[in-house]
Amino acid sequence: MTSGEPYTLRIMRVDLGSGEISEELIDGETTAKYVGGTGLATKYLWEEVPAGVKWSDPENRLTFFTGPLAGTRVCGSGTFSVTTLGACTGMAGTAQANGFMGAFMRMNGIDGIIVQGAAEKWTRLHIQDGKIHLLDAEPLVGLDTWETEDAVKAETEGRCSVYSIGPAGEHLVRFSAIVGDRGHVAAHNGVGAVMGSKKLKCISAVKGGVKPRVVDPERLVATAKKLAELTKEVDPGLVQFGTNAGLVPLGAMGAVPMRNYTTNVWPEGNKYVPEYMREHFKSKPSACWACSVAHCRIMELTEGPYTGFVGEEPEYEGTAEMGPLIGMTEPASTVYLCNLVDRLGFDINESGYLIAWLMECYEKGHLTKDELDGVEMNWGDAEAVATMLRKIAYREGCGDLFAEGTKRSAERVGGEARDCCVYTMKGATPRGHDHRGHWSEFIDTCLSNTGTIETSGHLFTPPNLGLERVKDRFDPIAMSTMNALLNGGRNVEDSLGICRLCTPNLALTLEIINAVTGWGWDVESAKEMGLRIVNLMRMFNFRHGLTKEMEAPSVRYSSTPVDGPAAGIGIREHWDTIRANYYEKMGWDVETGRPLPETLEKYGLDHLVEELSV
Repeated sequence: MTSGEPYTLRIMRVDLGSGEISEELIDGETTAKYVGGTGLATKYLWEEVPAGVKWSDPENRLTFFTGPLAGTRVCGSGTFSVTTLGACTGMAGTAQANGFMGAFMRMNGIDGIIVQGAAEKWTRLHIQDGKIHLLDAEPLVGLDTWETEDAVKAETEGRCSVYSIGPAGEHLVRFSAIVGDRGHVAAHNGVGAVMGSKKLKCISAVKGGVKPRVVDPERLVATAKKLAELTKEVDPGLVQFGTNAGLVPLGAMGAVPMRNYTTNVWPEGNKYVPEYMREHFKSKPSACWACSVAHCRIMELTEGPYTGFVGEEPEYEGTAEMGPLIGMTEPASTVYLCNLVDRLGFDINESGYLIAWLMECYEKGHLTKDELDGVEMNWGDAEAVATMLRKIAYREGCGDLFAEGTKRSAERVGGEARDCCVYTMKGATPRGHDHRGHWSEFIDTCLSNTGTIETSGHLFTPPNLGLERVKDRFDPIAMSTMNALLNGGRNVEDSLGICRLCTPNLALTLEIINAVTGWGWDVESAKEMGLRIVNLMRMFNFRHGLTKEMEAPSVRYSSTPVDGPAAGIGIREHWDTIRANYYEKMGWDVETGRPLPETLEKYGLDHLVEELSV
């Protein structure tokens, strides 16, 4: 391909209801405007999922999209994006997973897959030799995600990437995830529940022989090498200890969640630092596609209650959710529970906040032993956690209620129980941080379109955009303004088909994009594209019921820390100011949060202006 030829994409459409599989070619102009991944998928959601369609309707779309960097020699380019109308918020949901699937899809000449309809019986989608095959998945029903991966690989020749739902997804647990490649998860906003509603058990791809399209291979190789080396230089802690290297600095901010946001004092924290974990347990690297950072590891427990267990070393968020958030003091139990969450097919964030809420409710008498089917939900009790997670995954007994997620469960129980639950009013939970000490992510989580963070990323940082960092992280105007200035970057990352941990430098990443596509992007081009997706997704959410009142935190989520580094500093009294300032800086109506006509026109969304009056 030469730089004069348009960069086009090949998308496959699968109708599970009819069994029909078709192909669509995305023209160069559309690709340049929406790129791939989350960007292109959002365009399809807008065009094909009208008002009135619910997350479990056959007419909902479930997309698996890669991006132009996927499968190339760029570090961490095995990423793909899952985008849909999510089960937790009933609005847009998008989640990314690394590993190998994104690369293997592109090596079959497939840049994305749109799944629509619902199968009559359990089905699996298999990619091989550039084609999609719909196969019987009835023998896989009831298997967890690891067992499903092993079963598919056992009957497949060649290297194969497998992503599946576990029992949670099969039973339509609202916060179920899609899990594959032993520990990689597309988690947020119930994408696994949507997959389960379509009776799609798994998607698998055999490594093919198609080379992803690259306009300037020599430039790509040279720049990709520079970016990989820089990634290791600027974040040596990530290389050495993975994302758990963030445990200590986040703790110093008061941003590690502890006992359901009731404290920020963690005496057992020294047992959870990565140095301790690596010294006390065996581990070995388990790198994703083309990744020289290789921060992921497989871990064997050599002491503690689960000695001999082998699984993935938890990422930071798993460590936080199944560690301090639920009052766990034994790291071996944390490792075991994180892997159980993956095997059952849950989102680790929602799982942690739900379990922590149940523990506080049990401690305070808001929920009794009888109401919990005899399970004593004491802080740090790993076996009680495991029992409850299984009940939720299969919707057994009280698990049927809790399978609806934190917000819906808390509202149904009501009273004081509701007020000690951490969630956003849209219906999702935060990530694995105590956001009361981390206002940038607090603002991002409550005001994002996706059910998780949308602004916080690696491409658009203050240094990368030539901005000064905010000096006071608890300044409501400065922090909400900075969030608006940085927005769009994460959507760019999630449209490229690359792990965000491998993109610390914007200039080099732009050079790589141009080497692959020939577009000639600069910083302004990237910002325009990212904000186009932000505004398009926001319009989609208003179509599906978003209101200003939903963009707010729950009572406990917005409570004031009583101890620790952020003690006495509360966000609740500033929330209306924060939201209004953010709306204004984003070019949205301050009273409603809807994008203004001139904002839509600015980002090439003129055709949406008439929707503002609907």
